Amino acid sequence: MTNGMRRWTAAVLSAALGWALLPGRALAQRTQPETIYGEDDRRDLYQVQNPKVLDYADSTTALFPSYKVSVDSATGRAALGVSPYGEDMGLCPEEPFYKQKNGAFCSGSLVGEDLLMTAGHCVRSPDACKSTKFVFGFGIRKEGESPESVPAGDVFGCAELLGSVVEGQGADWALIRLDRKASGRKPLAIERSGKLENTAPLFVIGHPAGLPTKVAGGATVRDASPNGYFVANLDTYGGNSGSAVFNARTGKVEGILVRGEVDYVYRNGCRVSNVCPNEGCRGEDVTKVSSLSGLIPKLADEREAPEPEGEAPLEPQAKLRAPW
Repeated sequence: MTNGMRRWTAAVLSAALGWALLPGRALAQRTQPETIYGEDDRRDLYQVQNPKVLDYADSTTALFPSYKVSVDSATGRAALGVSPYGEDMGLCPEEPFYKQKNGAFCSGSLVGEDLLMTAGHCVRSPDACKSTKFVFGFGIRKEGESPESVPAGDVFGCAELLGSVVEGQGADWALIRLDRKASGRKPLAIERSGKLENTAPLFVIGHPAGLPTKVAGGATVRDASPNGYFVANLDTYGGNSGSAVFNARTGKVEGILVRGEVDYVYRNGCRVSNVCPNEGCRGEDVTKVSSLSGLIPKLADEREAPEPEGEAPLEPQAKLRAPW
């Protein structure tokens, strides 16, 4: 394993530190992802220069409880209920993103004009779906910004829960029809072949610890053999549940981030990210997109094409990280 293929993982957020009120949190705390593998490769959007990656990020969402989203018709803005990440989580001041604000409880991705894909434990029932807002654009595009609102048009509700599956150590997914089409945002292409090999390069886009959008690359498939999911070394945390995991060669979604290692450990009276060796710890579980691809209509411009030969713009990690 080269430095360019370093693993990354993520962390589960503790209900005792402010997540107990999130929808479905009692179950989610047993199934969400957790930890850093090797070095922390999470990046804010202003640090990402690759236009393809930024396009993909535009089609990902933060899931907020409805009571944390307030639309002001006079300004056309939707205020988000966010709070100081570092202070609320009892983190050490040197922890990355300490001064940022968080509030999302899960992540999602647009896979149709009005179809959103996330983890099943994030949205387990029609009632949970109705009590969730799906927010696009909760990211930092300029250094120093602290997003606390988005345009009202970037907030969507749930029209219908098309399916939700939570299989302990298997598949974990939900498919949601939004209350309207997400005009101006391009649905992500999913990998329909069902073929995935160990060491395939990956990256993830989502909301670790409920923070504004982060992109984390440099990961690979650790074990593609389990039924319904695969294991990878992605840098993900609680809040990343539901994040789209991309094949860095093709740019297509291979799966949904759902489970993983422990996220934080105590050091000198405060908490820091749990760091594992590149090849250590349990790895992060990703539901294979083939578990629900039959429910996702093909895009009009979706092509049945073989993987491109040689290096693609997003692979390997050296290519993925360099423009960030």
